[in-house]
Formats: sequence, structure tokens, C-alpha cells
Amino acid sequence: MKYYLVAGEASGDLHGANLMKALKEKDPDAEFRFFGGDLMLAEGGTLVKHYSEMAYMGFIEVVANLRTIFKNLKACKEDIAVWQPDVLVLIDFPGFNLKVAEFAKANNILVYYYISPKVWAWNQKRVLRIKRIVDHLFCILPFEVDFYKDWGMEVDYVGNPLLDAVSAFKPNPDFRQHNQITDKKVIALLPGSRKQEISRLLPDMIAVAEKWPDYQFIIAGAPSFNQAYYDQYLQGSQIKLVFNSTYDLLNIAHAAIVASGTATLETALFNVPQVVVYKSSTISITIGRMVIRVKYISLVNLIMDSLVVKELIQQDCNPEKINEEISLILNDKIYRDNMLGNYSKLHQKMGKPGASEKTAGLIIKYAKKK
Repeated sequence: MKYYLVAGEASGDLHGANLMKALKEKDPDAEFRFFGGDLMLAEGGTLVKHYSEMAYMGFIEVVANLRTIFKNLKACKEDIAVWQPDVLVLIDFPGFNLKVAEFAKANNILVYYYISPKVWAWNQKRVLRIKRIVDHLFCILPFEVDFYKDWGMEVDYVGNPLLDAVSAFKPNPDFRQHNQITDKKVIALLPGSRKQEISRLLPDMIAVAEKWPDYQFIIAGAPSFNQAYYDQYLQGSQIKLVFNSTYDLLNIAHAAIVASGTATLETALFNVPQVVVYKSSTISITIGRMVIRVKYISLVNLIMDSLVVKELIQQDCNPEKINEEISLILNDKIYRDNMLGNYSKLHQKMGKPGASEKTAGLIIKYAKKK
């Protein structure tokens, strides 16, 4: 079958790549065309648009880039119409993908949504739109099943694909030597994969690093940027930068400062105590606080429905408060052990790997019934 996938950010590229791998195992004749990234490209098929040209965060940033967004949306629709896939698989990225779903549904193309839009966080009435334009929805968070059921919608819970990625990870035995990492304890810096995230968060992270000379601070570089981009923030700093090695970095990390997003859950799955940070434009955060209906921003806290990891948002996201939290993680054994104990409960709640394989099987099963 012909599969068209649309992923608009780094996490979607990861999950899309794992799904493509599973689809190839179950469907030897699988053909792929997609909006995504380097990981999906490595699985084969045709990359139409890289996510680095698509990802914008915050209301103001989206408005400022509307022309580019609409241009990308038009290109995606036209490409789908020409290629005529058997199945369209949309991965998260709801602002863009729900519009693509509407187009595909109107043109009698099967629409499957992998990684449910977070409609439970805000604008819950979008569920009615999803019911109308999506043929099957595959959820990766346990509480989403009951949420959709309350709206009269049956969905498939497939587990979380991050478990697949983490379980498939094999540490690089030469990682420390290759990157000249000493035996000092490592603190990982994960400032995100978007330009807006990095520009707002990395300077604060670097300021904290200067307070801890007995530790090594290492940045997980986003694959869509290069050394030169990060050099503008580092300016002679001794902080190391690694690319395409986030899991290797987390595998040796003693603590982490992490931008809110998928990386917070990945960090917890590697049992690395962390502080979660988030900063957006003043207008964006004001609007967000008016419409968002959840208590937490990090996936760890959302899944556990409790404050497992500290969240420093907007004005609280500053070097002083980040440093206070890092100090607790590094120096307060009870505090650190409590976080790790909650991570253990998180592991139990999330279950076992297999989301990619399960989703691939269901996609093929449902498509053959049509």
C-alpha cells in the first residue's frame, strides 16, 4: 500500500520513523511519501518537506509565519492529491494536520491519526471535528481513552511509542571518548528543537551551568541546526554540544534541564532527575493561560496527574530558580530519590513497548476492510 505521513516536528519524525519501520515489516510492498525529517528519510521513501521548515511555537509566532504555514499546507494538499495514497497517517501537529485531514476526507482518502491531538488540554469541542474527518484515532496516553469515550468516540489505545524508541536504544560505547567527555558527572541541557525555544531557554541554561564548575554540562543539539547556530549562545563557553546523540547523553546524565515537550518524558524514561522549563512571548502565554485546561505542562506530570518534576514557566523560568531546582536534585538525596521513585511508578503506568507495531497492524487491518 501507499502511505502518506505528515509529521511537523522532531518528536513526530521519531515516531513516524518507528511506525514506518513497523509498517515495512508487516507490508513488504509499502511505499512512503511524507512531510517529516531525517529519521523518517532513513527508513526510505520520499521526503517532500522537512519539519524544520514547518515548526512554530506560540500564538504570536504562528501568526507571524502564517504565509509560510499556508504555503506548506497548500503544497501538502496538492502533493497528496497527485500521489493518491491508500492511507494518510497524520502524526500529532494538530494545527496543520487537522486541515490536511479535512482535505483528505473530502477527497475520499482514508485518514488515520497517530498520537491524538491534545484536545483535552484546550478547545475540547474539536473532538466533534475529529469525529467527522478522521477514520481512526490512535492514542498514546492512557487517560485519552476515557476522554474520547465521554464524547462518544471509540479510539484505539496503542501504548506510547517512546517506549519503543527507548527500548530499541543501544548505547554507543565510544560516546564519551568521541565527544571528549570526562568522568565528571554530566548535566544534560535539552533546550528544544525549535529556534524560538532555543533562543529563549538556552541562555538561561548556560547561565546556570556557569555556577557548577565541578559538573559537565552538555547540550543536545537539534538536528535541524548546526554548530555555528549554537556558537552564538556559547561564545567561548566550555559547554559541549552533541548532535544526534540525545539518548546517549541521557544514558550518562546525572540530571537535566529540559524544555517542555516530548523530551521531558524521554528524560524520565532514562531515570534522569530533571527540571522542566518553558518560555514563550508574553501575549502567547497570556492567551495560553486563558484557554488551556490542564494543571501541568510536562508529560510526566500529566500522565501521573501529580507534580513529579518541577515546572518553571515564563517569569519563573530564570537562572536563579532553575539553579535552585538543580541544587535540590544534586544535593538533596531525599528529594532526588522521591523523584526517581515517582519515575518508577510512571514506568508501571505506561506499560511495555510495542506501540509502533500495534499501530501499524491496526492501520493495515482497517485499511484492508475498506
